[in-house]
Amino acid sequence: MAVKNCPDEQITIVFSSPFFLFILFLVSVLIVFKLTIKKAKSKTNLNQLPSPPKLPIIGNLHQLGTLPHRSLRDLSLKYGNMMLLQLGQIQNPTLVISSSDIAMEIMKTHDLAFSNRPQNIASKILLYGCTDVGFGLYGEIWKQKRKICVNELLSMKNVQSFRLIREEEVEELVKKLSEASLNDACVNLSEILMLTSNNVVCKCAFGRKYDESSDGKVKELARKVMIYLSAFVVGDYFPLFGWVDVLSGKIGEFKDTLRALDVLFDKLIEEHLEMKKMENGQLMKKEFVDILLQIQEDGMLNFELSKNDIKALLTDMFVGGTDTTSTALEWTISELMRHPSIMKKAQEEVRRVVGHKSKVEENDINQMQYLKCIIKESLRLHPPTPLMAPRETMSNVKLNGYDIPEKTMVYINVWAIQRDPKNWENPEEFIPERFEHSPIDFKGQNFQFLPFGFGRRGCPGMNFGIALVEYVLANLLYWFDWKLPETDLGTQDLDMSEVFGLVVSRKKPLHIKPILHFRL
Repeated sequence: MAVKNCPDEQITIVFSSPFFLFILFLVSVLIVFKLTIKKAKSKTNLNQLPSPPKLPIIGNLHQLGTLPHRSLRDLSLKYGNMMLLQLGQIQNPTLVISSSDIAMEIMKTHDLAFSNRPQNIASKILLYGCTDVGFGLYGEIWKQKRKICVNELLSMKNVQSFRLIREEEVEELVKKLSEASLNDACVNLSEILMLTSNNVVCKCAFGRKYDESSDGKVKELARKVMIYLSAFVVGDYFPLFGWVDVLSGKIGEFKDTLRALDVLFDKLIEEHLEMKKMENGQLMKKEFVDILLQIQEDGMLNFELSKNDIKALLTDMFVGGTDTTSTALEWTISELMRHPSIMKKAQEEVRRVVGHKSKVEENDINQMQYLKCIIKESLRLHPPTPLMAPRETMSNVKLNGYDIPEKTMVYINVWAIQRDPKNWENPEEFIPERFEHSPIDFKGQNFQFLPFGFGRRGCPGMNFGIALVEYVLANLLYWFDWKLPETDLGTQDLDMSEVFGLVVSRKKPLHIKPILHFRL
């Protein structure tokens, strides 16, 4: 039988028919499905981390809760001290580590691979495109900037040179509390400590402190930046919906805060340049801003230190040194109020060492071993940044037998590590004596105790912060006895609720009464 050829127009009809298009679509879907299965099978060859069950679209976001450091610790007890989360619709996963052993493996074997930072929307706006040290991308320029911070701004020599500033501001603090004591008044110690920390940081970094009536609320700027850097921003987790942050006004708030910082820093830099002209180009002072301007003028770096670079580094000092220090102090005093016997023991040590001198001298602190134990124990229970700033892997890594892909965001839950019963006896209790005759320190080599982080991304301001915390605490214990307002319950019932941010502070300010022990 002869076979008839189909006319061209019939062929066109067949290929354009709905049925044929449906078949073509179905075949395409099957091919994509097959490729996806093949890709998934190839992934199963990797040793993948355990993950809590996720919800569609939001992934594991709902499991973070209002206090993520606590929620993540609870999840780790069920899913392991290494677990992978999917936060929203971002492409890369999030790794949460709650083990001192794994933190040690990162430091000793993979510190470079874990040295990058993910950059969120707030940090890009508020930190001049993340040209600072805290959130800057790892690389040669970042290393030089960090070296400036460690060697030029925050070296032990410089920290010691700021002794007079600490003494002046703490003397003002003691006078303010003495007046309250004479009036039998209760004080908001949280606010007072914040103001003192801010004054010290501003005088060290800028050469002056800022009176709120004439210069605006500078300390509120520092608090705003710290809050915004850890605020929930829709665009960080759902990139396609970043417009929501614009409509809600959140991006506008970030930019308004940046403009306020800009005004502050521009005025500050201009003042110091004028001062330098008056001093015939000689640096008579050694505030942070002067040191940075001198480095910029010398041009000895392998890159141009721009005005925005200087502003970003000043923001790190301004923000990082204020909230963390005041928060560490308010948690320490809160724990001492809850443990009167520890408070009494600390006061006896401080008063014995200082004797009846007219002021506490910084050299006295070296003899106050129990005071140092109290600070360590407070930092163990209440690390100011319990999740630290997140890291990001720079390459694929094999960690503890698991395959960690490049660009994984990494949270190290220091809060969980420092309350791990594998590391500490009675981990939830405030026991400063555990640090007596103990070699454990917070310098990043003892991985069960990491309040300042470790490795390349460890906090460069550790010495600066500890010097201020020790000196303020010694004065508070030397000059005053303390009691709660009569309306409060017993000391053991003192509210210790937290509010989460990059720095975790008390939810309710600490209101207590100072009782002057010595006459000024």
